[in-house]
Amino acid sequence: MVGGDVGKVISLKKLVSAQIILGVFLWVGCVNRQKREPPRSLPADVLLRIDSAVGGWRSPSPKWSSDGLQIIFESSLNRGGLSSLYAEGGFPRRLAAYLGETGYFHSYHDPRISPDGKWIAYISTNSGAREIWIGSMSDHYSVQLTSQGSRIGAPNWSPDSRWIAFANDTQGNYDIWRVAVPWGEVQQLTSDERQEVNPAWTPDSTRIVYVRLNEQWNDHDIMGITAEGKNPRIVITDTDFYDNRSGQEFGYPQVSPDGHFVLFRSYRSGWKNYWLVPLEGGEPRQVASEDADQHEARWAPDGKLIVYTSNHKGCHDLRVVDAAGGTPRVLMAPDMGVCANPEWSPDGTRISFTFTTPTRPKDLFIVTLSSGEIRQLTHSLTPNLEERLVKPEKITYPSADGPTVHGYLYKPPGIRSSERLPGIVWIHGGPTAQYEDAFQYQPQSAQPGVQFIVQHGYVVLQPNIRGSSGYGREFQKANVGCWGECDLKDVLEGAEYLKSLSYVNPDKIAVTGRAFGGILSLYAVAHAPGAFQAAVAESSYYDYELGGKEDNEDLKKKLFAIDRVDKIITPLLIVHGEQSGPDRKESGLFVEELRKFNKNFEYKTYPGEIYYVFGLENQRQMLLDKLVFYDKYLKGGDVTRE
Repeated sequence: MVGGDVGKVISLKKLVSAQIILGVFLWVGCVNRQKREPPRSLPADVLLRIDSAVGGWRSPSPKWSSDGLQIIFESSLNRGGLSSLYAEGGFPRRLAAYLGETGYFHSYHDPRISPDGKWIAYISTNSGAREIWIGSMSDHYSVQLTSQGSRIGAPNWSPDSRWIAFANDTQGNYDIWRVAVPWGEVQQLTSDERQEVNPAWTPDSTRIVYVRLNEQWNDHDIMGITAEGKNPRIVITDTDFYDNRSGQEFGYPQVSPDGHFVLFRSYRSGWKNYWLVPLEGGEPRQVASEDADQHEARWAPDGKLIVYTSNHKGCHDLRVVDAAGGTPRVLMAPDMGVCANPEWSPDGTRISFTFTTPTRPKDLFIVTLSSGEIRQLTHSLTPNLEERLVKPEKITYPSADGPTVHGYLYKPPGIRSSERLPGIVWIHGGPTAQYEDAFQYQPQSAQPGVQFIVQHGYVVLQPNIRGSSGYGREFQKANVGCWGECDLKDVLEGAEYLKSLSYVNPDKIAVTGRAFGGILSLYAVAHAPGAFQAAVAESSYYDYELGGKEDNEDLKKKLFAIDRVDKIITPLLIVHGEQSGPDRKESGLFVEELRKFNKNFEYKTYPGEIYYVFGLENQRQMLLDKLVFYDKYLKGGDVTRE
């Protein structure tokens, strides 16, 4: 249910991404013309090509033009380039492709329009490194603004449109810099040995606030400096907020439109809620207290309201609250789905946002604040494709000695009463992460793989085991210091949950995961011999951060379980990219130990990949390799898949 009233959603002209047209349209049309039922399972190529018209996984939010007429975003409709859509609706228009000085098309990331509407800034790797480019909104020609030869992130326009502040790691760790527009004069503003990220300007363009992380990535100082980098001081210190994404989880500090307050995200209540602190320092005040994690807050242009999303066990609703306090107003409350990327229109009367579900990639919506009317602007999925995807059921089960575990259960459609299907426990990465009510995209997530495997006759459980985010700080920290032990208990209880289902074969259960999920899968077969009848470890390696950057070599060695390879009796498949760097060689060492003890395993690397598998053809082959492996050990017999 959208906003409590489906009738408020106005469907405009439907969009179909170019990738879906190529991968799906002809195939579906051919099936329909032959007037026969489509096959039960969707091909891997189709699943891997499902994409969003308004950007991929974790892509920045679509941005309003300064006149409020258009919304601009990265889009698969434009090969990842820039597209725009009128706020009143219509079909996305490809912006005239920006050309660099070489005359070649290049990549775009995080487009941001200058407050005066003259320029659009974005990150591009066209020259090799991540650099800031700017394009003229009038003649659509762009130039490279920075030449730092390093990683640049978090670009942010000054309100007077004369400067862009950004984070730059040219000296080995992130510092705050600024670059003049359009001349390209670059100035370094900070030089601390700690990570300094996420710069934001005061409304008068005279000061910058930013985030400084400690070495363990769990304490944050919100700092203030002049626009020239002078007079640094701490606005507020926030502690015990683990952030292994260089400040992305903590987010930007945001100065109120009147310049008096800073809005920031904090764990100090036990949940990630938003707080306000005076820019000159003082006691913080909670904006809207709740036992849920809040995300992506934005000030209204007049500073009277704050919009944000609220995560309730994987379902994110959209809310606004008076900046002075009070009861929040829920603008959209889905039964299942994730509202994200809220942005105010320049006049403050509307909010754009994206919405996604486990069977629908994200699309762009607008809500009118006065009436609550919600309009859907894009439709990324062909109409007959969503019904071919499996909608998960949200379930819970008790853990062995901890709190209740929440998860998602995927099961093939049309299970016959006599069937007993194999089950798979699918562990997420992180470990500080969460399965949510969202469609997630390959290769950054497991979603297309889950759909593919489920549609071939497997029941999949995706549990948010202890250590997952989204359930409060106590739950997130419940695996600190006992990685591989207490969280494995939740995995084993998940296997027992699958076995309790009447349509699951209790003797055919597998475990799998990517990154930390792969590490924990290896740990599971080494420390719980016989609990699983097959295991797949994807892109798992030893050099992995566990709850902070503190030295925990003994714990890592124990978690990687290489000293217990002799205990393994479960058939094992290990997969990753072929170019394994020196800090990720431990999978190879694990494989050597498997060979040494003559264990039953398969090992495959994919060409042209560093460690995670990104290439479309390699992703397709990896899905087929996994399916063949599962079929062999969970269904019996050798099976060839094309």
